[in-house]
Amino acid sequence: MNETPGEPFDFRKALKAQKRRKLRKEIALGLGAFAIVFAGGMLALNWPVHVASLANDDQQPQALFQQASTPQFDICGSIRRTCVVDGDTFWLDGVKIRIADIDTPEISEPRCDYEYQLGMRATHRLVELLNGGPFELRTIGSRDEDQYGRKLRVVTRGGRSLGDQLVSEGLARTWTGRREPWC
Repeated sequence: MNETPGEPFDFRKALKAQKRRKLRKEIALGLGAFAIVFAGGMLALNWPVHVASLANDDQQPQALFQQASTPQFDICGSIRRTCVVDGDTFWLDGVKIRIADIDTPEISEPRCDYEYQLGMRATHRLVELLNGGPFELRTIGSRDEDQYGRKLRVVTRGGRSLGDQLVSEGLARTWTGRREPWC
């Protein structure tokens, strides 16, 4: 508070200024709390849920999902419901799926620039392939999920594996049971 010499100190002005500062702090804290609760609610609404149509149900390898109308895929952002994570992983209706018959370069922790560049090409190409029309998800072998809880599926369209398509374009390798370096 600026006080000029000879002017008496005004307690009412000081009290009003103090109340304004307190009100500003309370508003800021309230907005911050609201933002945290809102963000938590948005996360809860978009949290992955189990989709019964993708469960294994001890069936022989067969089509477990066929889209009558194909959803639109894009590269994943903060909300992961139906989107592509990388060249061999995507979300479909809140279920994370790992394409079981291929391995593609990493984009989240690449070991070299070449791996990242090829991984990004594979990611964008998978978006194109998934958006190319109806597809089927098939189990492979006896494992339903991997160690990260992703559903292991082969993605096919017209009897052809989309993973094989990525392999033929040089954007993926056939899965051999272990990761091989890309660098």
